[in-house]
Amino acid sequence: MEFRFPGLEEAQLIKMGAEANLYRGLWHGRSVVVKWRIPKRYRVPKLDSEIRARRTIREAQIIHEAKEAGVPTPTIFLVDVAGSSLVMEYVVGVQVKQVLDELRPEERRRLCRHIGVLIGRLHKAGIVHGDLTTSNMIITPRGQVVFIDFGLSERSTELEPRGVDLHLLRRVLISTHHRHAEESFRAVMEGYASVMGEEEKSKVLSKIREIERRGRYVSER
Repeated sequence: MEFRFPGLEEAQLIKMGAEANLYRGLWHGRSVVVKWRIPKRYRVPKLDSEIRARRTIREAQIIHEAKEAGVPTPTIFLVDVAGSSLVMEYVVGVQVKQVLDELRPEERRRLCRHIGVLIGRLHKAGIVHGDLTTSNMIITPRGQVVFIDFGLSERSTELEPRGVDLHLLRRVLISTHHRHAEESFRAVMEGYASVMGEEEKSKVLSKIREIERRGRYVSER
């Protein structure tokens, strides 16, 4: 199915995903990203529309709640429920993934600690991001860290999903930023503890170790 969005000019596909495609363009003079949840032909059409609409609404609500919790997120200009689309600002900047390994040690620790603070704010507000990668964190020209792509996010205060959230980030650091992974993750957890407290930090670290043991057990079977 071809994507068309009213008022969107100079549209360019910038990312194809399993659940959604991202298009960059101009919308009423603004530089935007339009996230369109793709119809799934294997689902009953009415059910498919309901699922995509519900997930679109949820993502928009969680992005707003994250912003209220003190976590920079893209501004949402329009929620098109019928079209299962979100129109959001295009965040200018570079991915943390692109710069983390090039920073001086003190700058890298400071950045990672700040990222930990932002994750702590999310978790304290009962939000689990669901895809915490250094690709989904943008550093703006003013030095602000903006979290993007809340498509897999959920509301939860439970330890397990919080542990999974941070376990994914740890795995990404090890695989993508291997030389600095341990020190970077330690700094993340320092920032996390400054918001959530040392007791919660200890609990989530224990949960991460448990998740890692589970993964090893499955892979060895």
